[in-house]
Amino acid sequence: MTRTWFITGTSSGFGRLLTEQLLDRGDRVAATLRTPEALDGLRAEHGDRLWVARMDVTDTGEVRKVVDRAFTDLGSIDVVVNNAGFGVFSAVEEATDEQIRAVVDTNLLGSIHVVRAVLPHLRAQGHGRILQVSTAGGQTTYPNFSYYHASKWGIEGFCETVAQEIAPFGIGLTIVQPGATHTGFGGALASGPVMPEYDAGPAGDVRRSLADGSFVLVNSPEKISGAMIDLIDSGEVPLRLPLGSDTYHHVRQSLVARLAEHDAGREVALSVVRDDLVPSE
Repeated sequence: MTRTWFITGTSSGFGRLLTEQLLDRGDRVAATLRTPEALDGLRAEHGDRLWVARMDVTDTGEVRKVVDRAFTDLGSIDVVVNNAGFGVFSAVEEATDEQIRAVVDTNLLGSIHVVRAVLPHLRAQGHGRILQVSTAGGQTTYPNFSYYHASKWGIEGFCETVAQEIAPFGIGLTIVQPGATHTGFGGALASGPVMPEYDAGPAGDVRRSLADGSFVLVNSPEKISGAMIDLIDSGEVPLRLPLGSDTYHHVRQSLVARLAEHDAGREVALSVVRDDLVPSE
């Protein structure tokens, strides 16, 4: 079955890989990115099966115009992949105000803008899937990534809510959680001047492990993008799709620890219930 996909952030990484794999198998792709010329080679090879538009997800007006034009030109879109992202690799005091704003504007607000822009069209056609690319860091944390985590935990909470709201319209939403992967994303991380106070602690340990190669990027980017396609082909609609051994193990460890901490607070939690609503023994 031939499908039409709308993908953000297609200049590199998972967005580029998805675009290439989908075109190679005969699907149509509406690819958006800030530098459309980066896809000139693919456009020459695949012709009108590749629709390309410049779009900056931080520009709400541009997002709406490009999304509207894509649905007008292509008729319908089966899958929307919210992939565009920006990362800040700094301890909490090291990042600049501009870097903090950029990661929130792109990963959180930008993703929200895209979802809000596509939903009227998906509701009108009565079907569709949204894949929101998050990360293992949407459910667990690592030093030096606090602002990246803030954006990803935020978009996961947003998407978990939206998934419930749009299910009656025949629209499915899945949060995709890739682990550490060679995609070029790490080399594009923004950072600030290193503060010795933080470099002596966990933030510095993570920084050094990335620099010396002891933090291994264990996952295959081609397999991850292929797993996203396989999910759509399967027709299944899980809320989350963990991809990567680090995602599976690190997120599971975090969830188990959080549940244990949550259960440990049971007595205090129940102690604040209003007296007139406390059940009698």
